[in-house]
Amino acid sequence: MKRREFMTLIAGMAVSPLGAHAQSAKLPTIGFLGSGTAATWVTWTAAFVQRLRELGWIENRTVAIEYRWAEGQAERVGEIAAEFVRLKVDVIVTTGNAVAAVAQATSTIPIVFAVAVDPASDLVASLARPGGNVTGLSGQTTELTSKRIELLRQVLPNLRRLAVVADVSTPASVREVAEVRAVAHKFGVDLEVLEIQRAGDIAPAFAALKNGAEALYACPSALVNANIVRINTLALGARMPTIHALRDYVKPAGLMSYGANFPDLFRRAGDIVDKILKGTKPADLPVEQPTKFELVVNLTTAQALGLTIPESFLLRADEIIE
Repeated sequence: MKRREFMTLIAGMAVSPLGAHAQSAKLPTIGFLGSGTAATWVTWTAAFVQRLRELGWIENRTVAIEYRWAEGQAERVGEIAAEFVRLKVDVIVTTGNAVAAVAQATSTIPIVFAVAVDPASDLVASLARPGGNVTGLSGQTTELTSKRIELLRQVLPNLRRLAVVADVSTPASVREVAEVRAVAHKFGVDLEVLEIQRAGDIAPAFAALKNGAEALYACPSALVNANIVRINTLALGARMPTIHALRDYVKPAGLMSYGANFPDLFRRAGDIVDKILKGTKPADLPVEQPTKFELVVNLTTAQALGLTIPESFLLRADEIIE
């Protein structure tokens, strides 16, 4: 690679918004706002960038991407959104937890949520015709709550006490906790809520568990995403199997997950961004639903917990981590 090309590439990846923008002033620019960390989003980011490449949008050649990471800090989202407005990016890509703050910063720059906070209808006028500058894809996270608890009970048929960890400053997580509570009540399972609002709340919440919870349900959010290794490690130490909505939450010591395939959603977000960069308005792009769902089981974690997963259950899994 020639020195000039190398320096251009480095500038395009730089954190400094002014330096990166100066190198890409003539390119369409995507503001990519990750509510978690670059490390925890790496699979999703790669899926998004790969789809753009397939559609002819080559990073730093035909399109510029400004990456910013809120690292689970809600206050950072508004700051990053304001920065994107100052940079006059052509489209902002994020996830549902951050959309409200981004929408407060701009009513004109198109906003694409790769995964919506459920229900997605909270973010747009209607799913069929969003009507404003926001559109994207639903994750159907809350709608699958009952299915996750049913799966957990198939592995733990005697489950009577369940803990749920949730960022209670996030409306979507509050709704999901309410759904978990309703489903747990239907099955005769007692529920204890570990309320967190910052990383420092996580360890004390686990330490304060009172009812001898036998498993943990984790509500996805930016805070949980950024601290998933800590949450899974604490749950493992407390001998609690975990159930998640995202496959990426399972690999670091989680037990299993069931939910929409997030890399697929981020790929499809690339399709939506492609249409917007070619002139389609977000108001005319319906909110799309997930089409791929996956059950993932981590056998290494099961063995560490002394759990035997039924063979019939494993045969239904889309992925087994060993």
